Amino acid sequence: MQDLKRRVLQANLELFTSGLVKYTWGNASGIDRARGIVVIKPSGVPYTTMTEEDMVLVDMNGKVIEGKLKPSSDTLTHLVLYKAFPEIGGIVHTHSPFATAWAQAGMAVPCLGTTHADYYRGPIPCTSALSEEQLKGDYERETGNAIADCFKALNPVHTPGVLVKNHGPFTWGQTPEEGTFHASVLEEIAKMAYYTLQINPSASCNEQLKEVHFFRKHGPTARYGQ
Repeated sequence: MQDLKRRVLQANLELFTSGLVKYTWGNASGIDRARGIVVIKPSGVPYTTMTEEDMVLVDMNGKVIEGKLKPSSDTLTHLVLYKAFPEIGGIVHTHSPFATAWAQAGMAVPCLGTTHADYYRGPIPCTSALSEEQLKGDYERETGNAIADCFKALNPVHTPGVLVKNHGPFTWGQTPEEGTFHASVLEEIAKMAYYTLQINPSASCNEQLKEVHFFRKHGPTARYGQ
């Protein structure tokens, strides 16, 4: 587990050094599926002082099995997603400004060009608002349920991120590092989409072009890279 703790720490530190999070606004986790153990950032601990030994280990029910600190307050959201998306191995949550602005507006980020299409197939969806009943209940778990409901007809591998309405983005990947990468990409394309629509509110992108670019990097016919 030491290696996973190290990688989860580095994923969290990358969020901070890349400017995707400020203060303690965000978290990254990773899962050892064979053992059913999740490693996650501790709650409210500054990135500038965080160490490998500060990482918290929890089981799939959220019970702390190693660590002296409390796990992230978003832990139950991460656990719901690990259960709903068996293909993923790392999850990231930030409050990066452009992605969060789209989330606060309650709007999906439309795919307006090839930069977006290279990494996310189709729009980055935005969840429905949580109901009054959900807000009164187990809020973090219900946040995960809202994301899972949003993906009933979507492939989480092809769309490795989501906006939670009025909250912010969650992203994921096969590893914690990939989750962090997808968080960075999401923020950049959210920024690009915002500026594009300021220049041309009617901007759009050809569906075939989007598909060509997505599958140029993904799937059995991928031909990008080494």
